[in-house]
Amino acid sequence: MDEATLDGIARRTSDRRTVLKSLGAGAAALALGRPALAQSSEPLRIGMIVTYSGPYADYGRQMDNGMALWLKQNGGKVAGREVAIIKRDTAGPAPDLATRFARELITRDKVDAIMGLDFSPNAIAIGPVLSQAKIPCIVLNASASVIPSKSPYFARISFTVGQVSAPMGTWAGRQGTKTAMTLVSDYGPGADAEKAFGQSFAAAGGKVVGALRAPLSNPDFSAFVQRIRDEKPEAAFFFFPSGDLPNNFLKAARERGLAEAGIRLLATGEAMDDSYMQAAGDAGLGLITTHHYSTAHPSDLNRRFVAGYRAEHGDYAPNYMAMTAYDGLAALDAALAKSGGKGGDALMTALRGLAFESPRGPIEIGPETRDIVQTVYVRRTERIDGRLVCTEFDKFDRVTDPLA
Repeated sequence: MDEATLDGIARRTSDRRTVLKSLGAGAAALALGRPALAQSSEPLRIGMIVTYSGPYADYGRQMDNGMALWLKQNGGKVAGREVAIIKRDTAGPAPDLATRFARELITRDKVDAIMGLDFSPNAIAIGPVLSQAKIPCIVLNASASVIPSKSPYFARISFTVGQVSAPMGTWAGRQGTKTAMTLVSDYGPGADAEKAFGQSFAAAGGKVVGALRAPLSNPDFSAFVQRIRDEKPEAAFFFFPSGDLPNNFLKAARERGLAEAGIRLLATGEAMDDSYMQAAGDAGLGLITTHHYSTAHPSDLNRRFVAGYRAEHGDYAPNYMAMTAYDGLAALDAALAKSGGKGGDALMTALRGLAFESPRGPIEIGPETRDIVQTVYVRRTERIDGRLVCTEFDKFDRVTDPLA
C-alpha cells in the first residue's frame, strides 16, 4: 500500500480518536520502562491493537472470539491471573495511529503485553515503542518477514506470507509446472509472496514469466486476468489479503476462462479464508492453496476448537486469525508460567523456543528468530455437504520464513 493511502487512512481514523498523551510525555514515560510485570494478585493487562471497524472489521472480531474461547476453556485466567483486555481500533492499516495507541496503552493503561497487529505497517511502526518500554508483543496476524527485526520484543505466533508462499512454488515445480505468472497486492506482504514463490519455483525447475502487482484499493481484476490469459503460463499464483479481493479475482478469472485456457490457479490460504470462502461459490472450486490452517484440519484438538467456537457463534466459522489469537493466549499462559512474571525480558526469554500443540498442528517460536515454525498444508477447495472446504492432501513440516 502506498504512503499516501496509509497517511489518508491514518488521518481519517485519527479524527475519530482522542489521544490523551502527547508524544513528548509518552516518550518520557516510555523511557522509564516497566521493571516487572504486574504482581500476580493484579489482573494481567493486555493491550489489543487491531481492526474493529471498516472493511476489515472481521479481523478484530475473529481475534476477540478466539481469545474468549481460550479463556472459557481455561477457567478465565492466564497463568492463574484474571485478565483485562484493553482494545484499540486502527480501522485498518494506520501506522501513525498504531504507534500512538501503543504509547497510550503502555503509559496510561499500564499494559503488561500487547497483542493483535493485523496489518504489517502497524506492527512495523510500533517496534521502537516496544523496544523503549521493554514491553512484549505477540503478533497475531501481521505477516511481513521484517517484523521481528524491528524490535527484540516481538514474538510472532501467526505466519509469514513468505512461509506459506514458498511451499507453493516447490509444490508446483514438483508437479511438473514449468511456467507461471504471479499477481500480488502492491504492498510489503505482496512483495514477500512474489519473492518467496518465485525463488522456490525456480529452485524446483520452474520459471516466472511475468510478475504483476495490483493496488489494494479497487483493482480492475479483469485487466490483470486478461494479461495472464494473453501470456498463457501453465499456472498463475496470486496473493491478496483476506477479504473480498480474493473472491473478486476468482470470479474475474472464471468469467474470462482461465481454467478453459489451461491456466491453473494457485494461491496462499488468504484466498480461502474460512470467513469469506463461501462467497467464492463455484469460482473457488479446485483452487490449490498453501496455508497453516483451515477449519477442516483433521485433528482432535482442532475439532474441539471448532466445536467450541461454533457453540458460541453458530454458522460464523472461525478463521486462522481466531485460531492464532487462541494460540496467542496459550503461548502467553505458558511463557508467564515459565518466567514467573519477572518482567518483559524474562517473558521474551520464555517465549523463545516455546513449543506446543495447536489446533493447526505442532508449532514453535524460533529461539533465535522469535518467529513461528509450523506445518504448511497443501489444500484443494472442494464442496462437501453443500459448503466449500479446504481439503488437505500434502504438507511441508517445520517451515520457517524463507525471507528472514
